[in-house]
Amino acid sequence: MGVSRAAPLREALRARARNAGFDVVRFTTPHSIPLASQRLADFVGAGRHGDMEWMEANAGRRADPAVLWPQARSVIVLGLNYGPAADPLDVLQQPARGAISVYAQGRDYHDVVKGKLKQVAQWLHAKEGAEVKVFVDTAPVMEKPLAEAAGVGWQGKHTNLVSREFGSWLFLGSIFTTARFEPDEAHGDHCGDCTRCLDICPTKAFPAPYQLDARRCISYLTIEHKGHIAREFREPMGNRIFGCDDCLAICPWNKFASEAREARLAARPELDVPGLAGLLALDDAGFRARFAGTPVRRAGRDRFLRNVLIAAGNSGDASLAGPVIALIGDASPLVRAMAVWAARRLCPESRLLALRATHLDAEPDPSVRAEWDAAA
Repeated sequence: MGVSRAAPLREALRARARNAGFDVVRFTTPHSIPLASQRLADFVGAGRHGDMEWMEANAGRRADPAVLWPQARSVIVLGLNYGPAADPLDVLQQPARGAISVYAQGRDYHDVVKGKLKQVAQWLHAKEGAEVKVFVDTAPVMEKPLAEAAGVGWQGKHTNLVSREFGSWLFLGSIFTTARFEPDEAHGDHCGDCTRCLDICPTKAFPAPYQLDARRCISYLTIEHKGHIAREFREPMGNRIFGCDDCLAICPWNKFASEAREARLAARPELDVPGLAGLLALDDAGFRARFAGTPVRRAGRDRFLRNVLIAAGNSGDASLAGPVIALIGDASPLVRAMAVWAARRLCPESRLLALRATHLDAEPDPSVRAEWDAAA
């Protein structure tokens, strides 16, 4: 497979990918991101990856596609538009409802994108005999630098990919192959002097333009972080219960964005601004049933309720006090601690003192006891 692939094959592959539903098809090489290794090392070295240990464990393969699969000669980068039907920032003005990131409101994109990638990869293998491997986010592949190198878009000041055609809303996947394709030109940066994505961040997660400290990012805190969320971030979280779209949604390039064509990515009614009261009542079986087939399910019921309780505490809605108090006796200390925190913000002092007197002495977990002590 050492010979260069002619333009007709490139165009035939593009057509095949578009027939599979992809909105963007570009080509690059495994050696097109030479700066990625040092940038990743700096990110991990500064501890900005938080408790995402997998980033450090697979750093060598993640930073260099040629290490991941030495036989690969080309990387085909494909993008699938998931543009929302409405402005994701609107839900932030509805404090009794939860804000779930656009990407997680429909079917799990890993399943959708991987299925489409396999269609295209199998076609290439059958037509040319080329070896192929498909990747979508779950393997140690740096999709955003590869997409930038392929000319899909550029990594903006918030470190996310921005497209002139689709704004912030592209799911990325890649096909590594032993076939050689002429690479496309890399995309230039079109952020200019704009800093809207940096300015809007509720937790100031960007130490500088083009740098992210995941430990302060609401997406990381609500999805990846397994423990208690630090007090300094709870109020800024507002009603964001799974992910955060602020820096994506505010980007001016979204004026060119369009609503997703793929029906499976459309928001499910039960995930589009859900009421907090109903979410607080979820047991494990109810959680798994409600979020089956979506990215939310991977967080697990306890971590998700941790986030919902913080949103409830921020809501100022006294009608949520009852469901919150019911969770003070939950089996999970992660849930109990945030139930105490939320109760402190929703209950009158007399009620809170009575709850403390009932629960504190019997509480075995020090993190939950610390929340009760803060309520004293």
